[in-house]
Amino acid sequence: MTRCLLLLTACFAAQAHDIITTSITFSRDIARIVNNHCASCHHPGGMAFSLMTYADARPWAVAIKEEILRRRMPPWGAIKGFGEFRNDQALTPEEMERIVSWTDGGVPEGEPKDMPEPPKSLEPETFRHGKGELSATGEFALTRAFVLDGLWPEKVPEKGSFQITAQLPDGTIQPLLWLQDYKAQFGHPFLFQTPVNLPARTVIRGIPPGAKIALLPKK
Repeated sequence: MTRCLLLLTACFAAQAHDIITTSITFSRDIARIVNNHCASCHHPGGMAFSLMTYADARPWAVAIKEEILRRRMPPWGAIKGFGEFRNDQALTPEEMERIVSWTDGGVPEGEPKDMPEPPKSLEPETFRHGKGELSATGEFALTRAFVLDGLWPEKVPEKGSFQITAQLPDGTIQPLLWLQDYKAQFGHPFLFQTPVNLPARTVIRGIPPGAKIALLPKK
């Protein structure tokens, strides 16, 4: 599932006359970003307001830009991780800058012929729990060695912000995941680029009270 930071609480009306100072257009540039990162949620009838057309997206342009400037972090959905996740669908810094430049440049629509084809499927990616997972709550100590392939926040505070780390038996701290303003409705696994070898007696720290995180084993 793509995780968009576009789920905001206010809508900004389009200006009557915009001064165009950028070559970036919705049809040629922004629509492709939407298709790649946001369409699974932000389409007509989806989990959030639609961004599939210029008319849909234009009223949100200023609000989106302000949220980008406020956070300056990937991915959309207010989730940030240590390192890279192989299933990360976050906007790149370049894509975020392109959206900001488009908004600052007068939010031009562009030519209809430049619009990309819509995604073949708008269904969000589905995930299933597998064998060998460990359910971690509080400070969770491993009783055996575990090859950690990723983390799946199963139950976390709405808009929760916290860092999850692993303290190895030798005292080394291994950062795992940082969630900021996490939205449970967009929850999904975070799969590491390279699995992490955790020896027995490793302690997983940073899980807030009442939260539950699934530790996903390497398959």
